[in-house]
Amino acid sequence: MTKRGAWWLMGAALFVAAPASAETLREAIAAAWEGNPELAAARARQDALAETPNQARAAARLTAGATGNAGYDRLGSNGAGTRTGATSALGGINATLPIWTGGRVSSAVRAANGDAAAGGEALRDVEADVLERVVGAYADLLYTQQAVEVARVGIERLDSQVAEAKSRYGLGQATRTDVAQLEAQRASVVSNLVDAEGAVATAAAAYRAIVGRDAGALEAMIATPAALPRTLTDARAAAEASNPLLLAQQRRVDAATARIDQARADRAPAIDLAGGYGHGVQWAGGQASGFDSAANAGLALRIPLLTGGLVASRVRQAEAARRAERFDADAVARGVVRAADTAWASLTAAKGRLTASAEGLTAADLALKGVRAEYGFGLRSTIDILVADQSYRSAQLAVARAQVDVLIAEAALLRATGRMGRGAFN
Repeated sequence: MTKRGAWWLMGAALFVAAPASAETLREAIAAAWEGNPELAAARARQDALAETPNQARAAARLTAGATGNAGYDRLGSNGAGTRTGATSALGGINATLPIWTGGRVSSAVRAANGDAAAGGEALRDVEADVLERVVGAYADLLYTQQAVEVARVGIERLDSQVAEAKSRYGLGQATRTDVAQLEAQRASVVSNLVDAEGAVATAAAAYRAIVGRDAGALEAMIATPAALPRTLTDARAAAEASNPLLLAQQRRVDAATARIDQARADRAPAIDLAGGYGHGVQWAGGQASGFDSAANAGLALRIPLLTGGLVASRVRQAEAARRAERFDADAVARGVVRAADTAWASLTAAKGRLTASAEGLTAADLALKGVRAEYGFGLRSTIDILVADQSYRSAQLAVARAQVDVLIAEAALLRATGRMGRGAFN
């Protein structure tokens, strides 16, 4: 068994065992992954963004359209003095196929692909953010549930101690003060229980908001994620290679580069193959007569000569935008390394606290058992019992807090290194 497993086992042994149907962190993550509305909205926005490359490609494809119009023409009077007229209708089909766009379409497609790729990485970060908050909500609820159990067990233990003190008082081996001290301690723990139950309700509401369902009892045994980096150097390297925020910014730089080419392409000529066909019909005097059909086909050449400086300005604008995106990429790179450093430091500190808290709990457990045994022989006072009992409960809570702090720090490190996904805590 790993040290992490031993710590969780020690923590679980302090509390009443969770029911067999206790919800696991993996189940909570799966529920949020499937049903969280924030994730659904982000995915829908990415689906919309993913259509932009197709829209850009459409500018290089054949397009066709139909036209038509109808009207009434007044022709004059016949020999009998009756006015005459005719109804006419014209219809046609026109088609255009770009032959050469001067790089306009290809650069627009590259820019759209860059935007879509950046959006995909941004979606990964939204997913990681939601899952990190799921882990945080799970950890907070787990801690408050354990705090409730610590208080309940403490009350049961003090009930037994109060009963023993009253018995000893009846035999003249204890004073009324001893009984009152234990009863005061019990009242204090009851107050702690009320506070803990309120904290559970608050944590449960936060859990329900992010996961989408009520939790019930939570499983405390959580294995160390296999994707965690082993060293700080590994964490920094993973952040620089896989952090979705950094990858998204790098894709934005690619898109900005393509937009420079797109702006320059407005200087280039363009050639289209165009054609059309038209036909008309006229009704006059109850008879229909057709116009001559017309068809045409040819090449259309467009060469920009003077743009009033518009193209040059757009090129300079696109170049400035790319410089800004590159500077943003440098800033994001520093930020993700900092996030990895911070998460690593937090995890290291949490593990250290867990080790120290586990050792303190072992000592507090031994001390409480020893003091209670010595109290039975009259070698310890009631104050000694109260101090030992309080120290033991504090040590229990310290272990529980350190355990969830480790869990939260692991989630932060996974997100910083780009490894926070649905299967992170399998």
